[in-house]
Amino acid sequence: MERPVSKKGIPIRITGERWIHVVESHDYMAGNLDLVVETVEDPDYIVTGRKGEVIALRHYETTSISEKSVVAVYRELTDDGFLITAFMTSQPETILRKGILWRKLMPS
Repeated sequence: MERPVSKKGIPIRITGERWIHVVESHDYMAGNLDLVVETVEDPDYIVTGRKGEVIALRHYETTSISEKSVVAVYRELTDDGFLITAFMTSQPETILRKGILWRKLMPS
């Protein structure tokens, strides 16, 4: 399936099984794989997870459900990685409080 590359240059596997899990848990994610790929490759923020996972966030003014931030949670190994889950939120500040590791430079 898809293999976006993280900011660290690590390919992140998004298997069919994992994508089915995402869509079964968050049905509104169906048809939004492209947003997840873009969020991993070009996030606005990267946040630390509680158990070593990486959390990428990217804001979208328009999604299939409304203005939201897409959240992609994945694990990076030495030369490979994998998606854990993905969802959308209207409250990204809740996730950002976990600790920002990296932030995209926004135009002023």
